[in-house]
Parts: sequence; structure tokens; C-alpha cells
Amino acid sequence: MTTPAPQSTAPDLAPGRAALHEDALGLLRALTGREDAAFHPGQFEAIESLVGQGRRALVVQRTGWGKSAVYFLSALLLRARGLGPTLIVSPLLALMRDQVAAAERAGVRAAAINSANATEWGRIAAQLQADELDVLLVSPERLNNPVFREQQLPQLVARMGLLVVDEAHCISDWGHDFRPDYRRIRDLIARLPEQVPVLATTATANERVVADIEEQLDVRPGGAGTGEVFTLRGPLSRASLRLGVLRLPSATARLAWLLEHLESLPGSGIVYALTIGAAEDTAQALADAGIPVRAYTGRTDQAEREELEAALKENRVKALVATSALGMGFDKPDLGFVVHLGAPSSPVAYYQQVGRAGRATDNADVLLLPGTEDRQIWEYFATASMPTEQKASAVLGELGAAGGPLSVAVLESRVDIRRTPLELLLKVLAVEGAVERVQGGWQSTGVPWHYDAERYGRISAARVAEQNAMLEYERTTGCRMQFLARQLDDITAEACGRCDTCAGAWYPTSVDEAASASAGAALTRVGAVVEPRAQWPTGMPRLGVDAKGRIPEDERFEEGRALARLTDLGWGNRLREIFRAGEDGKPVDQPVDPALGNACVQVLAEWSWAGRPAAVVSLPSRSRPQLVRSLAQGMASVGHLPYLGELAVPEGFPSGEHGGNSAYRLAAVWDKFVVPEQVAAGLEQLDGRPVLLVDDLVDSRWTLTVAARALRRAGSGPVLPFVLAAQG
Repeated sequence: MTTPAPQSTAPDLAPGRAALHEDALGLLRALTGREDAAFHPGQFEAIESLVGQGRRALVVQRTGWGKSAVYFLSALLLRARGLGPTLIVSPLLALMRDQVAAAERAGVRAAAINSANATEWGRIAAQLQADELDVLLVSPERLNNPVFREQQLPQLVARMGLLVVDEAHCISDWGHDFRPDYRRIRDLIARLPEQVPVLATTATANERVVADIEEQLDVRPGGAGTGEVFTLRGPLSRASLRLGVLRLPSATARLAWLLEHLESLPGSGIVYALTIGAAEDTAQALADAGIPVRAYTGRTDQAEREELEAALKENRVKALVATSALGMGFDKPDLGFVVHLGAPSSPVAYYQQVGRAGRATDNADVLLLPGTEDRQIWEYFATASMPTEQKASAVLGELGAAGGPLSVAVLESRVDIRRTPLELLLKVLAVEGAVERVQGGWQSTGVPWHYDAERYGRISAARVAEQNAMLEYERTTGCRMQFLARQLDDITAEACGRCDTCAGAWYPTSVDEAASASAGAALTRVGAVVEPRAQWPTGMPRLGVDAKGRIPEDERFEEGRALARLTDLGWGNRLREIFRAGEDGKPVDQPVDPALGNACVQVLAEWSWAGRPAAVVSLPSRSRPQLVRSLAQGMASVGHLPYLGELAVPEGFPSGEHGGNSAYRLAAVWDKFVVPEQVAAGLEQLDGRPVLLVDDLVDSRWTLTVAARALRRAGSGPVLPFVLAAQG
């Protein structure tokens, strides 16, 4: 049953409803700290459906309406009635942090279990066991963690007072941000006792997504649904946003526009890019021009993400140049602008991202600078998000023949699939029951798997339709806000009177020659920056590592360089060949060829270091020793510098099986590198002058961080890393 949001909180309430309303209003005022606080239209009705009626409910309301207040107040009200804790499935770490902070302000005892706080899991599990938590937040991926799935989740299901599925459009195949692990939630709902209420919330769901979510919410033990899902939908237009689209002829022109005009946009904001490389290159070009911006991507470490989010919230940067990694759940009510360099692949995804702006201000500017390469990027990501029969069969064949679990790293060496698409494929196959994640990696379940070509064909067709709708948004001569709202099936939306089609272009359209020259130079620059780590991950003492807080500046490496990213065009193609495994699955090791060496020299020549290196040291390599040594010796020869040798690993090389958690990745390399006597003697002769530290590949940067720390403690001057390739 779909219910439009009422225009006012019901003034005449039956006695039972009146008591619930009074309790809920008291908690709302405690949450907000305002004695005059009142419910937004529909908020109390949603709470009543959960607490008073124990129903399954879906709330579709625009960003800033107060969906989190509904579930936090419901959690407290249910706890006061003697029921168990609330489980919130939430998709992003930034969202979890804000939700835990909001819960604490409301007097809710909340904790989160996710990949960023692995060292806290034991304590949180003990709190849960002792009934000391009102709310537990988990990522959808946690539902597939073997320990959580088999040991903690069954106990939680037996005691659960409320299940909340935040950003519920991720449940749906048709949602713009579908996450494979979200499909496990249907199975979780089916396991719940009938009386446990379930709430799904989202700001971005059209009728097709709503119907899909309703069907999944209504699943019951035994399989049959009741058709009794309470759905509340409100208007989705955002009166504070001023939308516009500016078509420019090239990537150079788009970057030039930012260089010239970004600082004139109101307040601080977000510049979205479609790829990690584009975000990092754009941030570098803007920073080089003196504009205070930072990059924020899926490659940004967790501690740095928190630091960058705080910097934006406190207006210490003009903008974060971000991928979609900065999206759902980031809460800065006074965000002044959102600019997109390239368009997201659907109007619904675009609406979700621009919805970060203008939540608590009367005006915020939203500008799209579409790129000619957008459709190619959309097609790449669309292809990567769905399994092909050939790739799925290859993975299943290897797992079936293994006779036991395989790690992703091992499996990657046996199938021709890159790491990120491989991990996504494993999640899809796991949701469909063909594989399972266990201690030690992934294994086949033995369950026959059928490639559902019809289903994937329908999804693919839907994605193409969304892409075409995005192109239509760019071209429309009608109101842009009305267009977006109607893409979400809000037929009540009227023309906004503010966007560039309603009121004319509000943004400058010119780009001067100086900005164009700067942008052109930035985009043709050789080399990629390797940023130093500034912060140790949290929880390291629990892993036996004596490191916490900020890394001392005199133990960090300086800003370094890579020849290119593995994902780059140009030199990225050559580097991918170098780092590709041979036919036997083992790395191919050979000296640096002359062309590659000349390109590295060019990077060094353009490196604007504060002090020229006085010697070269290399990292030892288990897989490519010839490559690294020849690179280091070549750099030394060209620069007429002494090559001091390589660091030692007396206890053996790090295993490389670190997982994705930053704390564990650091623990795996901590104190592994030792400065040999001959290298230490060479450092002593340098009198504190800089050292060039050479390696073949950089990913997490913890190896470089630990190696640089060892060199600095041995008496080295500033450490300047140089690597052939950067991941991503």
C-alpha cells in the first residue's frame, strides 16, 4: 500500500496513538535539542507503522527529510518496550560514521562493524552479547563474512527488535547503485520472526525500484507474501538547487573551466569525476594552481577519508574532487555546490549525488560538464558489474578443481580477470549460491549454476535506457529539476524557475587562454604523484604494532612519483604487459628496457623536488628483482649518483596476503625492512641529503611508508620514492 506523505502530523489521535506520539516527540526533541521540534510530514506515520503496528515499511523521501530519525526513534521506542537491538544494513563507511555519531546524540547506544574497524569487532561482539547496544550497523558485505554469518547473525536474528535497510535502492537490480551483497537481505528478511518490523529507506527509487523493494520486504517464512508493505513517498524536487549543463569541447576545456571559475562558486563543495585517475589528475592540477582541493576516491585510505570529510565540513578546502566513493551518507547540510566532470550513467544516480548540496541552505549550485567519453566509461562499468558466462565458468572451473578454498589473489593468477571485477563476480556467484566465502578464501558449493541470460539481458537493457535518459537530461529544453523528479516517478513536480532552462545560464561559459594552457599542460604531464601517508591506521596496538596517530613528519617519505598508473592509457599499456603473469602464472622478471628507462628519466627531469637526491636505494623484490635493481641502477647512472644497494628482509618477504584492511596491510610489512651496514654507511656519507627510494609497484603505500621510516631512523635525509607503476 503506497501512502502519500501527509501534510501535517495527525492532530487528533486515538489514545494509543497519542501516547506513542508523545513518547516519540519527546525523543525527537532530545535528538534535536529543540523544545519546539516537530515531525516532518510522514515521519510519525512511519514510526507508528513500525512500533505501533509491527509492519514492513518503505520510506522514499528526499535527502534531508529525516529518514534516520525514523529508525533511531523507532529503535529507542522498541527497546523501551523490552525488544532487542536494531540491525541497520548500511552501504558506506562514511554513512556509518555519521549514523553512529547521530545515534550517540540521540542517546542511542550504537556501534558499527565494517572493514575499517576490524580491531574493534571483538569488543562490539561482547557488547552485543551483554545487551549493551541498541543499534548495530553492518555493511551488506558483512552478511557474507563467515564468522558473522555463522556465529553472530543467528543470535542477532533471534533477538532483533527491528531491521533497517538503508539506501534500499541497492537491493534492486534496477537501482542505480545495485550492490550484489544487498540481495542477501531478502534471505535475511525471510528468516525473521513474523512480528519483527522491517524498514527500508531511500531517496532515489522510481516505481520499478519501489515495486522490487516491496516484493523483497514482503517475503515471509514459507515464501508467501501478504501484500501489506506500508510505503510512504514524498515529493522529490529540491527547491534549493540551481541546476545547469555546460557543454565544452574537450577534457582540457572542462579542466580549464574549473581552474578559472571553481573559486567563484559559493562556499565549499564536491567536484565529481567518473574515474579514480580523473579525480586524482584534476585534484593535482587544481592544487598546483593554488586552489585548496584534495582527491577522495575508492583508493583513499580510511583514516584519510575521515580527515578529508572533516576538512570539507569545516570549509578548510574549497572542494573534494571525488568519485562516487563520496556519495550516500556524506552529510554537510551547507554544501554550496556540486560540479560533475562527466555525467553519471543515469538521472537517478545524478539526483542522488547532487542531493548532497543545499540541504540546509536556500541556494546551492549544481553544474554538469558532460564529456564525450562518458558513454565509453558507462559501458565499461556496466560490463564490469555483470558476469559473462565465459568468466563465470572460468572461475567456477578453477574453484571446482581446487579441492579447497582459494584466495582472490591465487584465483586472480588462474583466470584472466582483474581484481576488482573478479571480486564483484565472486559476490554475484555467492548470492546465487554457486560459491561461498569461507576461512581461507572462496570455494565452490557444488550447486549447479545456470547463466541467466534473460535476466542479465533485461538489466543491460535497463542500463542502456538509463544512459539514454541521462543524455536526454543534458539536452532537455524543459525544467531540469522537474526532469529529474519525474525520472523518479514524482509526477507532482513542477518547473523550478531556477535552472538554466527555466531562467537562463547562471554560470560563466568562457574559458581564457591561460587556463586552457594550464589545463593542457596538466593533462599531458608525464608521471603520477605518490602521496605520503600522514596517519597510522587506528587499532594498530591491538595487532602488536606500536603505531598510532599521525606519522611524524621526519619519518614520512616525501611526495613521490610513478611513471604511470596501471589503468592509464599510453604508458599504462606497457606497464600492464610488464606486470602481467607469464603462461605458468608466475611473474615475468627482466631488466628495464631502454624506452622504459628514458620515460622514467623524463619523469625525474620534471620532478620539482625541494632537494635533489644524493643517492639511490632500492627495495628488495621477491617477484621482480632484475626489474627493480636495473631500474635503481639506471636511475643512479643517469643522475651520476651512488647506488647504495637494497634494503634487507632478514625474516623473509611479506606474504602479500593482506586483505583489504589498512591496519592488517601495515601489520604485514611492519619492521620487515632492515637497513644493511653498507647502505647505512653510505647514508652516513650523505650528510642528511635526500635519497631516491626505488620500487616497481605501489598500491597501499604501506611498504614505502615502512621502508622510508627505516631509512630515516638509520640517518637518511628526506626519502623520495620512485616506482614504475601505481595501482588504479
